[in-house]
Parts: sequence; structure tokens; C-alpha cells
Amino acid sequence: MTSGPANVPVWDDRPWTSLPSLNGNLSADACVIGLGGSGLTLVHELLQRDERVIGLDAHDVGAGAAGRNGGFLLAGTYDFYHDAVRRHGHDRAKAIYGATIGEMQRMAVEAPGTVRFVGSKRIAAAAAELEDCRVQYDALRADGWPCEWYDGPDGQGLFLPTDGAFNPLARCRMLATSARHEGATLFARAPVTEIRGTSVHTPHGVVHAGRVFVAVDGRLEQLLPELSGQVRSARLQMLATAPTNEITVPCPMYYRDGYEYWQQLPDGRIALGGFRDKGGEGEWTTDGTPSAVVQAHLERFLRESLKVQAPITHRWGAPVGYTPTGLPVIAEAREGVWALGGYSGTGNVIGALAARAVVEAAIDGDERGVRLLQRTGTF
Repeated sequence: MTSGPANVPVWDDRPWTSLPSLNGNLSADACVIGLGGSGLTLVHELLQRDERVIGLDAHDVGAGAAGRNGGFLLAGTYDFYHDAVRRHGHDRAKAIYGATIGEMQRMAVEAPGTVRFVGSKRIAAAAAELEDCRVQYDALRADGWPCEWYDGPDGQGLFLPTDGAFNPLARCRMLATSARHEGATLFARAPVTEIRGTSVHTPHGVVHAGRVFVAVDGRLEQLLPELSGQVRSARLQMLATAPTNEITVPCPMYYRDGYEYWQQLPDGRIALGGFRDKGGEGEWTTDGTPSAVVQAHLERFLRESLKVQAPITHRWGAPVGYTPTGLPVIAEAREGVWALGGYSGTGNVIGALAARAVVEAAIDGDERGVRLLQRTGTF
């Protein structure tokens, strides 16, 4: 494989001072485990309710999938809209779709300068997928959602103007910085070794809290083994190139039913991910280290399909949680311990919605958001 920084995402291109590590015992109203997009949204929601909040991350802000994904903001669930209607019911699918569109706008306000509303394209890789695009188009238009048929240089498929692109790591760091300014106490390099009641144990300290929120996606089943049948971790992988003008990619692109996805950053770099299905059973793992098999497929697609010869500068991976239903795990896994994760590769928007929903349920006693997003099921 072409060399580059060892498992460093293309988004990690700005100065950042790591959070302090936890040493000693502390107490708080709430302890949030995981400082990715959903965890930091949780922190802000708790602060708005005057909770004393401590946040922990095993590594650092956005160090998991939240800061290592493709930077897509997509409306809806893991399933394409017509599939979501079939699986989850029309009213529920429509409500989730509308909620995600609203959440994207909220995310742009909360992290100014990180979001570009440029739309997205779903490009068909075969005749059967093209027909599926037509079904998706009809379902979206029937419910009044913006969708355009696309037939152009990129191929054939759909253009979804409400979608967007963003820098996921920059958003996480911005949310963490503002949370600290608002009174949250956040720690890095504080891996959780045990959750005993509502006390969270780490190698060098314990947080005693009134409530605990486990807001991780990949590896959720390791922190809370009782969820192992509901969520399973898989590795997603990406690469990125040096800036190039060999092609112009105006918006995030989905291909082969979403197994491949890419975008071009404002400076011309191409960020490409996918081919999880080509890695075999070994891609069901909590290990985020890029694998030679999947990276070879990515490089071949970059060179042969996208026709990009620019040097590869970054290769990275991250574990994410998948559920049998495509909807997230949102549950009070133990008394006083809430879990959320399992976003099935679409956690940027759904994760933020899930975080707001779990705080509404745990603090406000309003479970409508949880009921909207949650669908239990086992592998």
C-alpha cells in the first residue's frame, strides 16, 4: 500500500491540544462516555438542563468513527427512503426523514463553517440499482421531499439537494471546546474499565454520577456486553489523496447501494471509502486498523473507476456499530445507565438525533424521540 500517516484521517489537519486525562475521583450529575458527535451533543443537551457533566473518552475528542467517517450529511435512516417505508412504516419513515433534515440545519448552526449544503448523488452501479433509484425517486416525490433525477457525467441516479458535506472532526472539536466553556469537564485518555452501578471506573480515577450515558458507536457491545445481540461492530475504511484537478466532484457520491462513497474536499483532495463487503468476515471487528484487502479495492477503484492518479496521503479505518434493523440502539441498558449507538454507518445525523432523544427521555421524561428512532432486534 502507498505510505502515509498511520491510520490518521484526512480531517486531522488542524492544530489541536488534547484534553487533560482523568486522575482521581470526581462526582457529577451525569457522566457521558464517548466524546464523538453523539456524546458531545449529549453533553450540550445536559448543560442546557443545568446538569453538572463529566465527559470521558478512551482516546480523545472525535477519535472514533465520529471524527473518522466520510463527512456525509444524509437525510433519513440507513435504508433508502422507500426501503425505510417498507421496513419501519410510512409515518415513521417520513417523520425520521423530516427530523434528519431539520437536524442537519441545527448542526450547521452549532458548528458554523463546518457544513456545506451541496446535496448528494446516488449513482447506480447496475441496471437493478438504477431501477431501485426510480422507486426511491417516486417514494420521495410522493411525500413531497426534494429529489431530482440525475443523468450526466457521473452516471445515472438521483440528486438529493437537502444533503450535505462537512468536516466531522472539526465539528467534534468545536463542540468540545464550547462545552468546556459552558462548564462541562471533559477528559481524554480515560478508557472505561467498568461501569459499577452509576460509577464509572477508569485506570486512574472514578466518576460517581447520578446517570451514565454510554454514547459510543463501534465497540458498544464491549462496554455493555448485554447489548451484544443487538449491535455488532464492523470496520469501515477510507483513503484520501493529495489535492487534484483530475476530476471535479461537486457533492458527496453514493455508489453500489452505498457500499462505495466519496467526496472532494474544498482544497481538491478526494476522500473515498467503501468495499466493506469485499473484506469478508474479518471486517466484523472492533479493530480500526486498515486492512490490505479493502485498501487494495479502494485504491483500484480510485485509479480505474475515478481515474485519479494523485498520490494517496491518508489511509484510515474505524469501527462502527450495526443493528439488524438499521435503526439505533437507544436503551436504558441498566438502571441509570443509558446506551446509544449502532448507527449502521449513518451516525452523523441520526447520532445527534439519538442524543437529543435520550436526554429528553432520561431527564424530561419524554420518550417520543426514543420511540421514533428505536427499533429493537437481535442478530
